[in-house]
Amino acid sequence: MERFYTCSCFFSDNIFLEEYKLHVRFVSENQFRKDYQNILRSLGCVSESQFRDVLGKIHAEIERRQHYALKSAERAATIKEIYTPLHQHVYYLKESFLDPEFLQLVKYCTSTDATMEGLMNLIQTEAVPRVFRFPVFRKEFCKDFIEELEHFEQSDAPKGRPNTMNNYGILLNELGFDESFITPLREVYLHPLTALLYSDCGGSCLDSHKAFVVKYAMREDLDLSYHYDNAEVTLNVSLGKDFTEGNLFFGDMRQVPLSETECVEVEHHVTEGLLHRGQHMHGALPISSGTRWNLIIWMRASRERNKLCPMCGLISVSS
Repeated sequence: MERFYTCSCFFSDNIFLEEYKLHVRFVSENQFRKDYQNILRSLGCVSESQFRDVLGKIHAEIERRQHYALKSAERAATIKEIYTPLHQHVYYLKESFLDPEFLQLVKYCTSTDATMEGLMNLIQTEAVPRVFRFPVFRKEFCKDFIEELEHFEQSDAPKGRPNTMNNYGILLNELGFDESFITPLREVYLHPLTALLYSDCGGSCLDSHKAFVVKYAMREDLDLSYHYDNAEVTLNVSLGKDFTEGNLFFGDMRQVPLSETECVEVEHHVTEGLLHRGQHMHGALPISSGTRWNLIIWMRASRERNKLCPMCGLISVSS
Protein backbone atom coordinates (compact mmCIF):
# COMPACT_ATOMS: atom_id res chain seq x y z
CA MET A 1 0.00 0.00 0.00
CA GLU A 2 1.28 3.46 -0.89
CA ARG A 3 1.52 6.23 1.65
CA PHE A 4 -1.76 8.07 2.02
CA TYR A 5 -2.20 11.79 1.86
CA THR A 6 -5.00 13.61 3.63
CA CYS A 7 -6.50 16.61 1.92
CA SER A 8 -7.00 19.71 4.04
CA CYS A 9 -10.66 19.69 2.96
CA PHE A 10 -11.26 16.97 5.56
CA PHE A 11 -11.22 19.71 8.19
CA SER A 12 -13.45 22.17 6.33
CA ASP A 13 -15.69 20.52 3.71
CA ASN A 14 -18.71 18.22 3.60
CA ILE A 15 -19.93 19.10 7.08
CA PHE A 16 -23.51 17.88 7.30
CA LEU A 17 -26.10 19.97 9.13
CA GLU A 18 -28.70 17.34 9.93
CA GLU A 19 -31.47 19.74 10.94
CA TYR A 20 -31.28 21.46 7.55
CA LYS A 21 -30.19 18.47 5.41
CA LEU A 22 -27.33 20.56 4.07
CA HIS A 23 -23.64 19.91 3.43
CA VAL A 24 -21.50 22.99 4.05
CA ARG A 25 -17.93 24.21 3.86
CA PHE A 26 -16.47 26.20 6.75
CA VAL A 27 -13.22 28.16 6.58
CA SER A 28 -14.19 31.20 8.64
CA GLU A 29 -17.33 32.73 10.09
CA ASN A 30 -17.27 35.54 7.53
CA GLN A 31 -16.99 33.07 4.65
CA PHE A 32 -19.73 30.89 6.12
CA ARG A 33 -22.14 33.80 6.59
CA LYS A 34 -21.53 34.98 3.05
CA ASP A 35 -21.99 31.54 1.51
CA TYR A 36 -24.78 30.05 3.62
CA GLN A 37 -26.73 32.55 5.72
CA ASN A 38 -29.38 33.19 3.06
CA ILE A 39 -29.68 29.48 2.28
CA LEU A 40 -30.07 28.65 5.96
CA ARG A 41 -32.72 31.35 6.38
CA SER A 42 -34.72 29.78 3.57
CA LEU A 43 -34.51 26.47 5.44
CA GLY A 44 -35.76 27.90 8.74
CA CYS A 45 -32.59 29.17 10.43
CA VAL A 46 -33.87 32.72 10.87
CA SER A 47 -32.60 33.97 14.23
CA GLU A 48 -29.08 34.81 15.34
CA SER A 49 -29.34 32.26 18.15
CA GLN A 50 -30.20 29.54 15.61
CA PHE A 51 -27.25 30.60 13.48
CA ARG A 52 -24.96 30.49 16.53
CA ASP A 53 -26.21 27.00 17.28
CA VAL A 54 -25.23 25.97 13.75
CA LEU A 55 -21.76 27.45 14.23
CA GLY A 56 -21.39 25.52 17.48
CA LYS A 57 -22.22 22.24 15.76
CA ILE A 58 -19.76 23.00 12.96
CA HIS A 59 -16.93 23.75 15.40
CA ALA A 60 -17.71 20.54 17.31
CA GLU A 61 -17.56 18.51 14.09
CA ILE A 62 -14.25 20.09 13.05
CA GLU A 63 -12.80 19.30 16.48
CA ARG A 64 -14.06 15.71 16.18
CA ARG A 65 -12.28 15.34 12.85
CA GLN A 66 -9.06 16.84 14.20
CA HIS A 67 -8.92 14.24 16.99
CA TYR A 68 -10.56 11.40 15.08
CA ALA A 69 -7.59 9.02 14.77
CA LEU A 70 -6.62 9.30 18.44
CA LYS A 71 -10.17 8.94 19.77
CA SER A 72 -10.86 5.99 17.47
CA ALA A 73 -7.75 4.17 18.68
CA GLU A 74 -8.76 4.83 22.29
CA ARG A 75 -12.25 3.43 21.70
CA ALA A 76 -10.87 0.35 19.96
CA ALA A 77 -8.54 -0.37 22.88
CA THR A 78 -11.36 0.03 25.39
CA ILE A 79 -13.70 -2.21 23.39
CA LYS A 80 -11.04 -4.91 23.19
CA GLU A 81 -10.59 -4.73 26.95
CA ILE A 82 -14.18 -4.66 28.20
CA TYR A 83 -16.47 -6.08 25.50
CA THR A 84 -17.35 -9.78 25.27
CA PRO A 85 -18.74 -10.77 21.84
CA LEU A 86 -21.94 -12.77 21.54
CA HIS A 87 -20.93 -14.54 18.32
CA GLN A 88 -17.15 -14.73 18.17
CA HIS A 89 -17.21 -16.68 14.90
CA VAL A 90 -18.59 -13.78 12.83
CA TYR A 91 -15.34 -11.84 13.32
CA TYR A 92 -13.43 -14.27 11.09
CA LEU A 93 -14.45 -14.44 7.44
CA LYS A 94 -15.26 -17.93 6.20
CA GLU A 95 -16.28 -18.86 2.69
CA SER A 96 -19.34 -20.55 4.17
CA PHE A 97 -20.66 -17.07 5.06
CA LEU A 98 -20.76 -16.10 1.38
CA ASP A 99 -23.53 -16.74 -1.11
CA PRO A 100 -22.71 -19.38 -3.77
CA GLU A 101 -23.67 -16.97 -6.56
CA PHE A 102 -21.13 -14.44 -5.27
CA LEU A 103 -18.47 -17.15 -5.14
CA GLN A 104 -19.24 -18.04 -8.75
CA LEU A 105 -18.74 -14.41 -9.78
CA VAL A 106 -15.40 -14.32 -7.98
CA LYS A 107 -14.35 -17.61 -9.58
CA TYR A 108 -15.11 -16.25 -13.03
CA CYS A 109 -13.30 -12.96 -12.41
CA THR A 110 -10.15 -14.77 -11.26
CA SER A 111 -10.08 -17.04 -14.32
CA THR A 112 -7.51 -16.36 -17.02
CA ASP A 113 -10.15 -15.72 -19.69
CA ALA A 114 -12.34 -13.34 -17.66
CA THR A 115 -13.65 -10.34 -19.61
CA MET A 116 -16.00 -7.47 -18.92
CA GLU A 117 -18.42 -8.84 -21.51
CA GLY A 118 -18.41 -12.24 -19.84
CA LEU A 119 -18.99 -10.72 -16.41
CA MET A 120 -21.94 -8.70 -17.74
CA ASN A 121 -23.62 -11.99 -18.63
CA LEU A 122 -23.34 -13.15 -15.01
CA ILE A 123 -23.95 -10.08 -12.86
CA GLN A 124 -27.24 -8.23 -12.44
CA THR A 125 -27.20 -4.66 -13.73
CA GLU A 126 -29.53 -1.86 -12.67
CA ALA A 127 -31.27 0.93 -14.57
CA VAL A 128 -28.59 3.23 -13.17
CA PRO A 129 -25.30 3.15 -15.13
CA ARG A 130 -22.55 1.05 -13.55
CA VAL A 131 -24.52 0.02 -10.48
CA PHE A 132 -24.44 -3.75 -9.99
CA ARG A 133 -26.34 -6.12 -7.71
CA PHE A 134 -25.39 -9.56 -6.42
CA PRO A 135 -26.02 -11.67 -3.31
CA VAL A 136 -23.09 -11.39 -0.91
CA PHE A 137 -23.91 -13.28 2.29
CA ARG A 138 -26.05 -16.22 3.32
CA LYS A 139 -29.09 -15.42 5.48
CA GLU A 140 -27.71 -17.41 8.42
CA PHE A 141 -24.64 -15.20 8.58
CA CYS A 142 -26.69 -12.00 8.33
CA LYS A 143 -28.80 -13.15 11.28
CA ASP A 144 -25.75 -13.86 13.47
CA PHE A 145 -24.02 -10.66 12.37
CA ILE A 146 -27.02 -8.50 13.30
CA GLU A 147 -27.33 -10.25 16.65
CA GLU A 148 -23.68 -9.41 17.32
CA LEU A 149 -24.20 -5.77 16.32
CA GLU A 150 -27.26 -5.44 18.54
CA HIS A 151 -25.40 -7.07 21.43
CA PHE A 152 -22.62 -4.50 21.04
CA GLU A 153 -25.13 -1.63 20.77
CA GLN A 154 -26.64 -2.67 24.10
CA SER A 155 -23.26 -2.90 25.83
CA ASP A 156 -21.46 -0.20 27.81
CA ALA A 157 -18.53 -0.17 25.37
CA PRO A 158 -17.78 3.19 23.69
CA LYS A 159 -19.19 3.68 20.21
CA GLY A 160 -17.88 5.85 17.41
CA ARG A 161 -20.45 6.77 14.79
CA PRO A 162 -19.54 6.47 11.09
CA ASN A 163 -20.11 10.11 10.10
CA THR A 164 -22.31 13.13 10.69
CA MET A 165 -25.10 11.70 8.52
CA ASN A 166 -25.62 8.51 10.55
CA ASN A 167 -26.53 8.77 14.23
CA TYR A 168 -26.93 5.01 14.58
CA GLY A 169 -24.12 2.86 13.28
CA ILE A 170 -20.87 1.14 14.22
CA LEU A 171 -17.31 1.54 12.98
CA LEU A 172 -16.23 -2.03 12.29
CA ASN A 173 -12.50 -1.42 12.69
CA GLU A 174 -13.10 -0.33 16.29
CA LEU A 175 -15.09 -3.50 16.95
CA GLY A 176 -12.29 -5.69 15.60
CA PHE A 177 -13.55 -6.73 12.17
CA ASP A 178 -10.87 -5.19 9.97
CA GLU A 179 -7.96 -7.61 9.74
CA SER A 180 -9.85 -10.88 10.01
CA PHE A 181 -13.00 -10.06 8.04
CA ILE A 182 -13.18 -6.87 5.97
CA THR A 183 -9.61 -6.95 4.62
CA PRO A 184 -9.83 -10.52 3.24
CA LEU A 185 -13.33 -9.78 1.92
CA ARG A 186 -11.94 -6.83 -0.03
CA GLU A 187 -8.67 -8.39 -1.15
CA VAL A 188 -9.75 -11.93 -2.00
CA TYR A 189 -13.39 -11.63 -3.04
CA LEU A 190 -14.26 -8.05 -4.01
CA HIS A 191 -11.05 -7.01 -5.75
CA PRO A 192 -11.49 -9.43 -8.69
CA LEU A 193 -14.89 -7.85 -9.43
CA THR A 194 -13.86 -4.22 -8.99
CA ALA A 195 -10.74 -4.72 -11.12
CA LEU A 196 -12.95 -5.61 -14.08
CA LEU A 197 -15.88 -3.30 -13.38
CA TYR A 198 -14.09 -0.12 -12.31
CA SER A 199 -10.54 -0.23 -13.63
CA ASP A 200 -10.91 3.37 -14.82
CA CYS A 201 -11.51 4.75 -11.32
CA GLY A 202 -9.17 2.76 -9.08
CA GLY A 203 -11.00 -0.56 -8.96
CA SER A 204 -7.87 -2.49 -9.91
CA CYS A 205 -5.66 -0.94 -7.22
CA LEU A 206 -7.86 -0.75 -4.12
CA ASP A 207 -5.61 -0.98 -1.08
CA SER A 208 -7.60 0.21 1.93
CA HIS A 209 -11.13 0.77 3.14
CA LYS A 210 -13.44 2.23 5.74
CA ALA A 211 -16.13 -0.23 6.82
CA PHE A 212 -19.13 0.45 9.02
CA VAL A 213 -22.73 -0.53 9.55
CA VAL A 214 -25.67 1.85 9.64
CA LYS A 215 -29.02 1.29 11.28
CA TYR A 216 -32.41 2.64 10.22
CA ALA A 217 -35.37 2.29 12.58
CA MET A 218 -38.56 4.05 13.60
CA ARG A 219 -37.83 6.95 15.99
CA GLU A 220 -34.16 6.77 14.94
CA ASP A 221 -32.56 7.45 11.55
CA LEU A 222 -35.16 6.78 8.86
CA ASP A 223 -33.35 7.84 5.70
CA LEU A 224 -30.09 9.16 4.30
CA SER A 225 -29.69 12.44 2.44
CA TYR A 226 -28.28 12.75 -1.07
CA HIS A 227 -24.48 12.49 -0.98
CA TYR A 228 -21.36 10.90 -2.43
CA ASP A 229 -18.82 8.71 -0.65
CA ASN A 230 -15.20 9.17 0.32
CA ALA A 231 -14.33 6.12 -1.75
CA GLU A 232 -13.34 4.98 -5.21
CA VAL A 233 -15.79 2.05 -5.05
CA THR A 234 -18.55 1.37 -2.51
CA LEU A 235 -20.27 -1.87 -1.53
CA ASN A 236 -23.60 -1.51 0.28
CA VAL A 237 -25.08 -4.77 1.63
CA SER A 238 -28.56 -5.04 3.12
CA LEU A 239 -28.23 -7.30 6.18
CA GLY A 240 -31.84 -7.22 7.42
CA LYS A 241 -33.91 -7.37 9.60
CA ASP A 242 -37.56 -6.89 8.60
CA PHE A 243 -38.45 -3.52 7.09
CA THR A 244 -40.62 -1.90 4.45
CA GLU A 245 -39.77 0.82 1.94
CA GLY A 246 -36.36 2.49 2.24
CA ASN A 247 -35.16 2.01 -1.34
CA LEU A 248 -31.90 3.58 -2.40
CA PHE A 249 -31.90 6.22 -5.10
CA PHE A 250 -29.12 7.23 -7.47
CA GLY A 251 -28.57 10.42 -9.41
CA ASP A 252 -25.55 11.30 -11.52
CA MET A 253 -21.88 11.74 -10.69
CA ARG A 254 -21.10 14.43 -8.14
CA GLN A 255 -19.97 16.96 -10.76
CA VAL A 256 -23.51 17.12 -12.22
CA PRO A 257 -25.87 19.63 -10.53
CA LEU A 258 -28.97 18.16 -8.90
CA SER A 259 -31.14 20.39 -11.08
CA GLU A 260 -29.83 18.50 -14.13
CA THR A 261 -30.23 15.07 -12.57
CA GLU A 262 -33.02 12.52 -12.74
CA CYS A 263 -32.86 10.15 -9.78
CA VAL A 264 -33.72 6.46 -10.09
CA GLU A 265 -34.90 4.20 -7.26
CA VAL A 266 -33.13 0.89 -6.70
CA GLU A 267 -34.59 -1.80 -4.45
CA HIS A 268 -32.37 -3.20 -1.74
CA HIS A 269 -32.95 -6.83 -0.79
CA VAL A 270 -31.63 -8.59 2.30
CA THR A 271 -28.29 -10.43 1.74
CA GLU A 272 -27.69 -8.53 -1.52
CA GLY A 273 -25.02 -5.94 -2.20
CA LEU A 274 -25.06 -2.94 -4.49
CA LEU A 275 -21.68 -2.04 -5.97
CA HIS A 276 -21.15 1.48 -7.31
CA ARG A 277 -18.60 4.23 -7.82
CA GLY A 278 -17.99 6.30 -4.72
CA GLN A 279 -18.52 9.57 -6.60
CA HIS A 280 -21.97 8.46 -7.75
CA MET A 281 -24.54 10.61 -5.92
CA HIS A 282 -27.09 8.59 -3.97
CA GLY A 283 -29.28 8.45 -0.88
CA ALA A 284 -31.80 6.28 0.96
CA LEU A 285 -35.54 6.88 1.14
CA PRO A 286 -37.27 6.55 4.54
CA ILE A 287 -38.25 3.15 5.84
CA SER A 288 -41.92 3.01 6.86
CA SER A 289 -41.66 0.17 9.38
CA GLY A 290 -39.21 -2.22 11.00
CA THR A 291 -35.43 -2.04 11.34
CA ARG A 292 -32.77 -2.20 8.66
CA TRP A 293 -29.03 -2.76 9.06
CA ASN A 294 -26.65 -2.11 6.17
CA LEU A 295 -22.97 -2.94 5.80
CA ILE A 296 -21.06 -0.21 3.97
CA ILE A 297 -17.51 -0.68 2.69
CA TRP A 298 -15.81 2.38 1.22
CA MET A 299 -12.95 0.92 -0.82
CA ARG A 300 -10.07 3.24 -1.58
CA ALA A 301 -7.07 3.40 -3.91
CA SER A 302 -4.11 5.44 -2.71
CA ARG A 303 -2.83 5.64 -6.30
CA GLU A 304 -5.94 7.60 -7.26
CA ARG A 305 -6.57 9.73 -4.19
CA ASN A 306 -2.94 10.76 -3.81
CA LYS A 307 -3.30 12.54 -7.16
CA LEU A 308 -6.64 14.24 -6.62
CA CYS A 309 -8.80 14.33 -3.51
CA PRO A 310 -12.06 12.45 -4.26
CA MET A 311 -14.00 14.83 -2.03
CA CYS A 312 -12.96 18.26 -3.33
CA GLY A 313 -11.19 17.40 -6.60
CA LEU A 314 -7.99 19.23 -5.68
CA ILE A 315 -4.43 17.95 -5.31
CA SER A 316 -4.10 16.26 -1.92
CA VAL A 317 -1.80 17.71 0.72
CA SER A 318 0.39 15.53 2.94
CA SER A 319 -0.51 15.25 6.61
